Amino acid sequence: MILSRVIFFSLSLGLLCAQRPVPEPTALLLWPQGAPGALGDTEKDQPSLTPWLAKTPNGQSVVVCPGGGYGALAMDHEGKQIAQWLNSQGISAFVLKYRLGPKYRHPVMLHDVQRAIRTVRAKATDWKVDGKRIGVWGFSAGGHLAATAATHFDAGNPSNQDSIERMGSRPDFAILAYPVMTFTQEEFVHKGSRKNLLGETPDSRLVELLSNEKQVTKDTPPTFLFHTNEDTGVPPENSVLFYLALRRAGVPAELHIYEKGPHGVGLAWSDLALSSWPARLADWLKRR
Repeated sequence: MILSRVIFFSLSLGLLCAQRPVPEPTALLLWPQGAPGALGDTEKDQPSLTPWLAKTPNGQSVVVCPGGGYGALAMDHEGKQIAQWLNSQGISAFVLKYRLGPKYRHPVMLHDVQRAIRTVRAKATDWKVDGKRIGVWGFSAGGHLAATAATHFDAGNPSNQDSIERMGSRPDFAILAYPVMTFTQEEFVHKGSRKNLLGETPDSRLVELLSNEKQVTKDTPPTFLFHTNEDTGVPPENSVLFYLALRRAGVPAELHIYEKGPHGVGLAWSDLALSSWPARLADWLKRR
């Protein structure tokens, strides 16, 4: 009975979001004076952050990284809809538009997500969020980017004249939905993401460095993972490998693998069984 109510609520919220137009907040450039390493001055060369602030904030906030194989961005069902769902939980969301391949390569995308986390932390008071409760949530290739942020971070540069750059880039928790993860275990690799991020013939050391299941330490933040067993685009072993690495490092982690469901489902509003997964995430977030 309780599960049925949760599913009904999820479906109702999904239909409500789909039927009621919600005005888009204004996107903010991550670097108003121009992004470092920019190869032009078009919209695609200017990474931005769109703040969706909760009306009744609980202090948590999440930087959202839509997927798209590092060559596109699913800004609706892995961006806007995610922000609206987070707002319904009292969580402020910040949807990241990061730069993409093949025009851009690593570490540009990492710099974009790190700048986003630093920006939320620097403006925490203005946006009424807790600077120590900032998470990152990524889908597919965006999940790889979120996992990269969770395993490659720094404490900030205290001597930098830019107050944002003085902030640390470590997220306080991570949410990974059907994430691209390994670049070394060929049978599980999403080759399109690897190619767009690292190029046709990447250096083997870089491939190892960006296989994030190999970069987990005790300082990696608590992580929630969601995948489906039927995912043939990004096999669930990607999530399993990261989960096992978290366990070995003693990092709190929760993994949910549903039997049915294809790749790229987002919140899965239209699937009666799969649409229960956001409720599992909501429970986990309450414990954070």
